[in-house]
Amino acid sequence: MTTSATATASTASTASTAALTAGTSDRTAQDRIDDPSSHRVLTGDRPTGPLHLGHYFGTLQNRVRLQDQGVEMFVLVADYQVITDRDIADRLAEHTENLVLDYLAAGLDPERATIFAHSAVPALNQLLLPFLSLVSVAELSRNPTVKDEIAHSSQAAVNGLMFTYPVHQAADILFCKADLVPVGQDQLPHLEVARTIARRFNERYPHADGSAVFPRPRALLSDAPMLLGTDGGKMSKSRGNAVALGADEDATARTIRGAKTDADRRISYDPVGRPEVSGLVLLAALCQDRDPEAIAEEIGDGGAAALKRTVIDSVNEYFRPLRARRAELAADRGHLRQVLREGAERANAIADATLAEVREVMGAI
Repeated sequence: MTTSATATASTASTASTAALTAGTSDRTAQDRIDDPSSHRVLTGDRPTGPLHLGHYFGTLQNRVRLQDQGVEMFVLVADYQVITDRDIADRLAEHTENLVLDYLAAGLDPERATIFAHSAVPALNQLLLPFLSLVSVAELSRNPTVKDEIAHSSQAAVNGLMFTYPVHQAADILFCKADLVPVGQDQLPHLEVARTIARRFNERYPHADGSAVFPRPRALLSDAPMLLGTDGGKMSKSRGNAVALGADEDATARTIRGAKTDADRRISYDPVGRPEVSGLVLLAALCQDRDPEAIAEEIGDGGAAALKRTVIDSVNEYFRPLRARRAELAADRGHLRQVLREGAERANAIADATLAEVREVMGAI
């Protein structure tokens, strides 16, 4: 459910404009959500390591914007899903707390956003059982996102949780009856599974008056470009090619100085022809809220060294307030755990009510 949209040549000032879909195809771009108080958003991340600049510009910034518009926000720390593609959940408690730390530092407000962990909401996970009965093995095996995740899995064999990952995500979305889900293009097949499960459940188990139990969630696509890592590949926690949100200024400078560029001294913004250079230009543009072409023109013949100096200065300046908040919050780990406890209380109340409703319409009580 993490947003990671494809690269675009749009200006940095429009980089986080949301697009609302009627399903997974009809997209209507809009800067704001109509009637924010009538919507509920479910989003989240797996606690597998520190969030980085790609997460911030790809999803965190937009989550805060939606929260500030008044959309009800549920933010999932998907700790159970860590073991979809790895044998053990390494340093899970530490990564979970650090994920919450990044959320709060970025501007998510636990008074307005429900931040909770999978493992703390039993009723959510129990929804997986009836939902599994609504999809076939053939449908799960055809899911292109699962195929890709299996191909890149570090496990010797595919486990059952990986195979049923889209159904578990459907439980994440539908337990709180979210109608909007921020996703990247690669996650649209997962959302379509959730929509299919909602439709089939409503057809098979309607309320006595014929009304539906679940909404059919829609995708909330971001125009935010996918930032490349310092090696020219996709920015990733596991590839060591990213600047973490919590990195200090010296570490940020070292990482960016080691970024891959090319032999052409003249700096230009050409995402297709010069992806590595353009990725750095775009990062500076996002931090300065300027057009990337203008940044490239300004650097001109300064070459890679001048480009990297610009990016280092831009990143450190932009993220200085966030990093100061993060350092302050990190001094009180108990507060992070309290945020998770309070979020779990709210999530459990909703999940218990949803599960009771599901059992009632299924005739299980």
